[in-house]
Amino acid sequence: MKLEEIVKEKILILDGAMGTMIQRHKLSEADFRGERFKNWHKDLKGNNDLLSITQPEIIKNIHLQYFEAGADMVETNTFNSNQISMADYDMQDLIYDLNFSAAQVARQAREEFQQKQGAKPLFIIGSMGPTSKTASLSPDVNNPAYREVDFDLLARVYKEQAKALMAGGVDALLVETVFDTLNAKAAFSGIEEAFDETGKTLPLMASGTITDAAGRMLSGQTTEAFLVSLSHLPLFSIGLNCALGAEQLSPYLEILAQKAPFYVSAYPNAGLPNPLGGYDETPEMMTEKIKPYMENGWVNILGGCCGTTPEHIKLFSEAAKNYPPRKLWVSMA
Repeated sequence: MKLEEIVKEKILILDGAMGTMIQRHKLSEADFRGERFKNWHKDLKGNNDLLSITQPEIIKNIHLQYFEAGADMVETNTFNSNQISMADYDMQDLIYDLNFSAAQVARQAREEFQQKQGAKPLFIIGSMGPTSKTASLSPDVNNPAYREVDFDLLARVYKEQAKALMAGGVDALLVETVFDTLNAKAAFSGIEEAFDETGKTLPLMASGTITDAAGRMLSGQTTEAFLVSLSHLPLFSIGLNCALGAEQLSPYLEILAQKAPFYVSAYPNAGLPNPLGGYDETPEMMTEKIKPYMENGWVNILGGCCGTTPEHIKLFSEAAKNYPPRKLWVSMA
């Protein structure tokens, strides 16, 4: 069954945090390096995306845990697998390997799960993070006109990542944690070029992040402006993730649910970070806070971001069985 078909029948469950699960392994610098990068000239600890190459069994098992918890969709371990983010490690030449390997690892997890549990429809979502640069704002307060990146560069960066994820066999592409819609526009422009060059298309997903109590993104856009800015695209879904906990995200998710002509996704953090940078909401606490999303008919896709685990996703999955998915108010044709 295709993604476009099953989304009409149920609330789809997305996985939870990758970083939170990786932290449980308490990996060393040597673990991140593996044999292939044993003598790399920069520290690699913290480069989580590299683990798809150096520790594929760990990443595969994380995907498996989310499938076992009830996830219908898992994201590839590629949030930072782009030229801009990987420049921190001088690994710009590894973009194809990182994305292709991550997609393959996720597919292996799916195959293993389906061999044990039967042919349940499961989907691999290509994760494309926001990069560490913004096209809308200057990093130099003394030169407001300066930009570290421009639209064309971002489009090329995303095109490269998209082509590698597609080669690896993902089922959809997710431009996520969008804090600057101009970056997202460039991302989708690059993805469309990848589609043109490969002759293949995939469902497109977008997810923005609200960074303050006024409901604005880092670049100053409101939720509604984010939606309007991307409404020309043939999106499969649009949503919000990260930054805020489930309760704080509710009013902005409601705006999308009321106005979006696309399916709507939400995967908040497990509450706001504590002073040590951790997340304190238990699976039970968070499940109670995401129930209004389903009771009010706001979501088609539901998962977790920072601080969430398979234990969270298991309870989300169980709760979602009791509610129908949000209905589209405008035809997607």
